[in-house]
Amino acid sequence: MKKIILILTVLLVTNSVSSQANKAVKSGEKFIYAASYNMSGLMTQLAQVTMETETVKTSKNTLLHLSCQATTFSKWDSFFKIRDIYESYVDPITLRPSLYKRDIFEGKYTKKEKYIFKSDGKTIESTVNKKNMPESKKTFQVGGATQDVVSILYKLRTIDFSTFKPGQIKAFTVVFDQKEMAVGAKYMGKETISAGNLGKKVCYKISIGAKTQALRGTDKNIIWLTADESRVPALIKFSIPVGTGQLILTKASGL
Repeated sequence: MKKIILILTVLLVTNSVSSQANKAVKSGEKFIYAASYNMSGLMTQLAQVTMETETVKTSKNTLLHLSCQATTFSKWDSFFKIRDIYESYVDPITLRPSLYKRDIFEGKYTKKEKYIFKSDGKTIESTVNKKNMPESKKTFQVGGATQDVVSILYKLRTIDFSTFKPGQIKAFTVVFDQKEMAVGAKYMGKETISAGNLGKKVCYKISIGAKTQALRGTDKNIIWLTADESRVPALIKFSIPVGTGQLILTKASGL
């Protein structure tokens, strides 16, 4: 599921958009997806992915808490149990992150990770805890527009794809596992697809390419975003070295 979350991140992002003000993402949203993987030629639903937002107030700031949870369906727990939580605390207007947290439980593998984005916008203090290993602390530098893997999922929705032309490609940077990764997003036009309880929706179709072994093929890693003010991720299809899969929106609320 770690790879699926990374792929989800890659599929949901586009160019550096630090100048874009958030008008789409609201507190109280909840998106639920059925995650499927191709097993012996059949697309089989294995897990549920839930994305939620809420307002959190601290002594100094009001932040937007973004969370992404992945949980295998109970019938698959005995085969490979997954309980992953990815979180980001961001400015509600710019969606710039101040804190990123990751807590994964996959079979017998566990890992906890925390990034603190310093006020200079280019320094991250990280703490990592892996099963049966000592705690690791590291401070590293990133670009001024770099975001974590959760906040960038929502940053995408601030982009007005109606201004894009088919074939237009943009670049951006995301940090994952204490490393920056460059990704290109190619706008491919519009298609009408099913978007869960939202019904049939006209969507922006975006193909993703990256310098990583996590993705395979040309125009085989695609996301469909509803072509409205909310730009909800309705469908994601991915191709990785060990197979193919998809995430289908089943329910969206709080829009």
